[in-house]
Amino acid sequence: MSSNPAVTLEAMVRRFKPYPAYKDSGVEWLGMIPAHWEVRRLKHVAPIRVTRLSERPDGVPYVGLEHIEPWTGRVSLDIQPEGVDSVVGSFSAGDVLFGKLRPYLAKAARPDFAGVCSSEVVVFAPSPSCTQGYLFYCFVSKPFVEWADSFTYGTKMPRVNPEQLGNSRVPLPPEPEQRAITAFLDREIARIDSLIAKKERLLEVLQERRVALITHAVTKGLDPNAPMKDSGIQWLGDIPAHWSLAPVYSRYDVQLGKMLDSKRNRGQFPGQYLRNVDVQWDAINTKDLPQMDFSPFERERYRLRPGDLLVCEGGEIGRTAIWRGEIEECFYQKALHRLRPRSETEVPRFFYYLMYALAKGGVFAAGANPNTIDHLTAVQLRHYRLPFPPTAEKRSIAAYLDEETGKIDSRVGSAREAIDRLKEFRAALISAAVTGQIDVREEVA
Repeated sequence: MSSNPAVTLEAMVRRFKPYPAYKDSGVEWLGMIPAHWEVRRLKHVAPIRVTRLSERPDGVPYVGLEHIEPWTGRVSLDIQPEGVDSVVGSFSAGDVLFGKLRPYLAKAARPDFAGVCSSEVVVFAPSPSCTQGYLFYCFVSKPFVEWADSFTYGTKMPRVNPEQLGNSRVPLPPEPEQRAITAFLDREIARIDSLIAKKERLLEVLQERRVALITHAVTKGLDPNAPMKDSGIQWLGDIPAHWSLAPVYSRYDVQLGKMLDSKRNRGQFPGQYLRNVDVQWDAINTKDLPQMDFSPFERERYRLRPGDLLVCEGGEIGRTAIWRGEIEECFYQKALHRLRPRSETEVPRFFYYLMYALAKGGVFAAGANPNTIDHLTAVQLRHYRLPFPPTAEKRSIAAYLDEETGKIDSRVGSAREAIDRLKEFRAALISAAVTGQIDVREEVA
């Protein structure tokens, strides 16, 4: 596969030759197909297997939509429910499963074992004229998924009707050709998935390196020869001897946001406010923000200023970003803490990196009450004792981390772009093969 971004997906797919002759399939989602292929209704080549079980038989694996990975067909049975309350169906080895809830997720599978399944799964039993592998790839081809999803538009919980699925017309090559297409796709998809796995592992390594880099810089400094002292804090260990340890409240004013009151969404003093979800690491969403009423007193208390740090109370505990005055006037909800420097000697950018190290290191989660939903209270945050270098050193560490994390983030971006491109090629190759845009018979000869 070419790594040149100038090479289009179409060109990559077109390196495989087309069939010698085509005809109009007469099917909206399919278009032209090889002249010797048939078009059949799905229910005639793979009838729906209808079974009704009131309980799950002992020792039989259960497959729900949560067990099927979108687009890949991988089935994970690691977590099995103790019991299945709803009515379930059964399937046999060789059947093909298709998730009728939110079909745009392309949750299809080709099990090599027998089991029971959720009522959200439609079970197809391929006839001798239709192979399991070919039908599976047809089900995860983008044109078919979009076609199935079109049946659900306008519904609150989008489900495709099994009868509509069964009446859908699908392309059907001769049986030996179906096996050739399946063998070709199995081989090529395995290669693509191997490349994706390597890129995903690279992402993990880069993220681990990023956390380690930041953690070392904000707890040990940049001078490897600096004398050290015991911080007396287990998770922190030794810190440079000239650094100070201080509770957060001595350096930053910590203020929890306003409690959301639906009755006061309309008032004399409406204002836009940030929620937990709007604050991501080093990024703040300011589009389509909700509003609620902020009285003159509350406007003074909850209005954000450039340089304020916003810290998530729950969710990903401690997730932090710096408010830079992205919009003229903005407030914040109770799900967020606002940290405001008490003096100009503080460097919010350094404190952002310090919060990143603590959150990614699990310091906040370790201090949470295991019997409650994880959250970081204002009292807890105020009393954390943290390391603070001299002002100039804080600035140097922040600048160093901006530069070095920028390099890592660039590599992360390139890896993610490569993964996206590989997944796009994967989808394009499947669609081209099962709809006859490319002739792969000689590829597996």
